[in-house]
Amino acid sequence: MDPETIKRLIEQGLPGSTALVDGDGRHFEAIVVCDDFAGKRLVQQHQMVYRTLTGHLHDDAVHALSLRTFTRAAWDQQR
Repeated sequence: MDPETIKRLIEQGLPGSTALVDGDGRHFEAIVVCDDFAGKRLVQQHQMVYRTLTGHLHDDAVHALSLRTFTRAAWDQQR
């Protein structure tokens, strides 16, 4: 799997989100910005992202995924 495919799956699964994904084909890092994360704990935010990749995580197409999640306001402050 490539970073662009993961980006597309996340953005389709979380409408209105923006994903920045990098990786080597099995190990990936993603920054996901989505206002739907507001009011949710970090683990809940990560679960939302993992759900967008469900089939791909279980068939080992994605071996490891490091996540950083932000609302749009938090992302703007971060940058």
